[in-house]
Amino acid sequence: MKLLVVEDDPTLADFIAKGLRQAGFVVDLCVDGKDALFRVATESYDLMIMDRMLPQVDGLTIIRTLRASANQTPVLILSALDDVDQRVEGLAAGADDYLTKPFAFKELLARVQALLRRQAPVNGLGTQLQVADVLLDLAKQKVWVDGLAVAMQPREIRLLEYLMRHEGQLISRTMLLENVWEYHFDPQTNIVDVHISRLRQKLDKNRSGSLIQTVRGAGYVLAAHT
Repeated sequence: MKLLVVEDDPTLADFIAKGLRQAGFVVDLCVDGKDALFRVATESYDLMIMDRMLPQVDGLTIIRTLRASANQTPVLILSALDDVDQRVEGLAAGADDYLTKPFAFKELLARVQALLRRQAPVNGLGTQLQVADVLLDLAKQKVWVDGLAVAMQPREIRLLEYLMRHEGQLISRTMLLENVWEYHFDPQTNIVDVHISRLRQKLDKNRSGSLIQTVRGAGYVLAAHT
């Protein structure tokens, strides 16, 4: 699942992003409100974590702008402003939760997971994806093939999610590096090929063909056989 963290303190932003990535999330970072508005206008996110006091555009203005445009992506406010009236103001602006600084990361993670469990499909993105006999539950971070649970590492789940969300589309190696590994350069390794191979072993164990097809020189396509 893809999260947006909007925080102008680079040390805190990196701390949050690192913890969330270790928990299996894809994370984008913004350091000011103007960049955040651009990101949410051009990308789809499952949840946003947002500071109130931001350069350019403040957090509450961003949230009000989202809600006015019918964008219902869950928002968790992070703020040092801990007065009751200030928390109420944040929730009234359209935030779904409010966590004051300083905070324990495990509480932040628990709140994120709770919001994701509660949310209805957002921007067309549900909490369950299915292609053929493969079911991916994003809230539980679990995969079933033909009704049987299949153990997967967080990175494998990220890769599978991206392929399933783009079922039937040609996905290049560069797209996978940028969206699954967040590499904006080619590391000159076979990391994508290795993970695709592992996914195939787990998804295709009892089928004659493969759900993930290789298009030589172009990339991969995940598609159910018809």
